[in-house]
Amino acid sequence: MKPVVGGWSLRRRVITLLTVVGVLLIALAGAEAAMAARNRTQIDAVLNETGPLRVQSQELLNALLDQETAIRGYAVSGKPADLRPYRDGLDQEKSVVASMRSLLDDYPQIGQELRIVEERAGQWRQSVAEPVITTTEQSGTSAGQALVTEQARQQFDEVRSAVNDLQEEILAAREQSAHNVRTSSNVLVVLLIVAALVVVVAGAVLLLSLDRMVIRPLTGLADQVREVAEGDYQHGIAAAGPPEFIQLGEDVDAMRQKIAADLAEVRAARERIEWVNGQLQKQAEELTRSNRDLEQFAYVASHDLQEPLRKVASFCQLLQRRYAGQLDERADQYIAFAVDGAQRMQRLINDLLAFSRIGRLTTGFVEVDLNKVMGDVAGQTEAARQYADAELTWSELPVISGEEPLLTNLLANLVSNSIKFRRPDVPPKVHISARLVGAEWEISCQDNGIGIEPEFADKIFVIFQRLHSKDAYPGTGIGLAIVKKIVEYHGGRVWVDTDVPEGTAIRFTLPALPGDIEAAAAAAADSAEQPQALTAGDATPSNEVPAALAEQSDSSDRPDRAEESPGSGRTGDMRETVG
Repeated sequence: MKPVVGGWSLRRRVITLLTVVGVLLIALAGAEAAMAARNRTQIDAVLNETGPLRVQSQELLNALLDQETAIRGYAVSGKPADLRPYRDGLDQEKSVVASMRSLLDDYPQIGQELRIVEERAGQWRQSVAEPVITTTEQSGTSAGQALVTEQARQQFDEVRSAVNDLQEEILAAREQSAHNVRTSSNVLVVLLIVAALVVVVAGAVLLLSLDRMVIRPLTGLADQVREVAEGDYQHGIAAAGPPEFIQLGEDVDAMRQKIAADLAEVRAARERIEWVNGQLQKQAEELTRSNRDLEQFAYVASHDLQEPLRKVASFCQLLQRRYAGQLDERADQYIAFAVDGAQRMQRLINDLLAFSRIGRLTTGFVEVDLNKVMGDVAGQTEAARQYADAELTWSELPVISGEEPLLTNLLANLVSNSIKFRRPDVPPKVHISARLVGAEWEISCQDNGIGIEPEFADKIFVIFQRLHSKDAYPGTGIGLAIVKKIVEYHGGRVWVDTDVPEGTAIRFTLPALPGDIEAAAAAAADSAEQPQALTAGDATPSNEVPAALAEQSDSSDRPDRAEESPGSGRTGDMRETVG
């Protein structure tokens, strides 16, 4: 991606705005915190200092009044008990003064007024109270009352006046503290309002900026992209706004140009493909027509050839029976050649017809039990097996989806070939087995015959391909070609396994049913989860899957008698074609 150049980027603008707003809010928060602390201090002064001072000043006045009243009473009665209020008032005065002094650190003026009260109270006690007490004790009540004069009352009034001045000073301090509380509270409210205004203004500025710098450019870009998406790939895209959006518009336009170029190539390629498809369609139609003509030709030619061949063969056989021994030896040989040629031509035509019918005349796929099919094959090849003293065995075979007549023909061809291509003086043995490999059944036909050289492994499946002369092994050479066509029609493949120690092993595959695949997978999973070691007496090799699920064991071979195969029986008059 190209670097963003020119102007402030959207990120920078947003960060700057948020930084300014953050600094303002932090400053306001600091001022509010300081004002709140000051407000708490002022409230504490009202509640915990000036308020208690006012109450204590009244207590101080009461203590002084108690002292003055006690002196008057004692001067009249002369009883010592009347002096108790004076003593108590003196103690209370000292206690109140001490308590007040502890609250006067921030109020020096009140402290000065308190000292005046203390001085005047001390002077009154020194000049009035103590002389009255002494005189009354020594000279009696009359002498004591003589000392309580108008001057003594005026002196106490000065004490009371000093207390009043103290109270007024305390009240003034309290009013000032209350005023300070109201002022700081108002300032705190103003700061909160300013902070709210900063947030509101910042939000409004941010919204307007986003609308102008983000929403409008994105909407314009989206409209242009929508036009391109609707099919106008030649419409140029121009973006506005912050450098990021301009860069995004350039990138989108570059992508549009690339898509337009690719679409042009796709259109050209589509036109070429359509032209090629048209040619292929024409060739397919020509090939279909050619195949149809060839099938019709093969069918008509074979049927048209049957009649003259039957006539030639019939009359040659009549000549052979009627004139055998009447002509010379060379004539008999010529007639035998003619009869053999006509008969071989009939077999070739019949095999060619059978080959052309595979996959063309279909009855539909059904589930076919190959064990039952092998019972039919055993019945069809019984005569050839008795003649060659051959042994046919097969393991447990699966159930597959296919056409039973074609599968019967397939296995009959393999068994017949194994019996035919046997070694001299060695009784032929043919074994059919199956195993599950992935999603396919691999079916093998193993014999102990003459075998096949590796270089001829692919040639034997070519139609009319022979590896031996017709005198050594009779046949038309079409049997394995029919096998290959039947296997491929069922979706499989066929090959010769050249790694067997003796004889021939022809293997072919057929698609397995889903139930067999799932059962094999479940068995493999169980085997992996719970491995068990085999003992010396175990009958099943460790590399085999149970016979009902995967590879069918050769040890389960059973005789070739059709009546011992479950559900065996003939499937009609279908006879094997011996290659």
